[in-house]
Amino acid sequence: MSTTQQTSVNETHRQRLLEQRQQIEQLRARMSKIKHKIAVISGKGGVGKSTVTVNLAVAFAKSGYSVGILDADIHGPSVPRLMGLSGQQVKLGPPGVFPVIGPLGIRVISIDFFLPEEIPTIWRGPLKMGAIRQFLQEIVWGDLDVLFIDLPPGTGDEPLTIAQFLPEMDGVIVVTMPSELSSAIVKKAITFALRLNMPIIGVIENMSGFVCPHCGTKTEIFQSGGGQKMAEESGVAFLGNIPIDPKVGADADQGKPFMIAHEDSSAAKAFVGIVEKVKSYLKQRERNRNLENSS
Repeated sequence: MSTTQQTSVNETHRQRLLEQRQQIEQLRARMSKIKHKIAVISGKGGVGKSTVTVNLAVAFAKSGYSVGILDADIHGPSVPRLMGLSGQQVKLGPPGVFPVIGPLGIRVISIDFFLPEEIPTIWRGPLKMGAIRQFLQEIVWGDLDVLFIDLPPGTGDEPLTIAQFLPEMDGVIVVTMPSELSSAIVKKAITFALRLNMPIIGVIENMSGFVCPHCGTKTEIFQSGGGQKMAEESGVAFLGNIPIDPKVGADADQGKPFMIAHEDSSAAKAFVGIVEKVKSYLKQRERNRNLENSS
């Protein structure tokens, strides 16, 4: 290689490093305005993880928190539909891209806002990682109390990318179903988070029994207790159970979070206790940070 070629290669390498540093600085600047970041994960699909994410966001917003949701499920985004935002588009401005505003002022970003809803996202890892980086770096989130990140099932590119870009993550909420089969698979998500030094807020057992809307009798559809047993075996907190409620499914299809549409439902009532535990966790995290900063 000639001296001229070597100089060109070195200059290109320096330029890339400079761009990477600028991207990291911009990402940190955006994220510094968000007090708390919480990821919602699961080792498998079909456990109602996105429904839990959306209703957590709604519950916090109803309590006066400023809230955002990052739908990091690139291949199967469902947050826009669950929040009644299908067909919406982001707005562009001089500072960057602005989130779509959902119920109660919740700021939402999803790949669905950039592509036609019926078009599948056929992307490999690098493209997905790039999209998530842009969601964190280029979206004008503004000042937020909490950003909930809805991650896809499994422990692949998207969760790894979030762990890489947000090492200051406040914690992870793990969602599972009652059956031991589901819990055995979801347990991998706990191991994943622990290996990446992501604090675990706790486990939520969704679809935990069916509550009859007429008589209030609870019937166990699946073998119950798998989520609590998994939490105990893993040494993490168990946040609570959410029963199957027909109103929840109907609300989801209509794009209405059950914490808004049916506050009196069995699912909403069970959810209140879970929300309070998450709030307590964040308050303790904030107290610990203040102590560290003052020492």
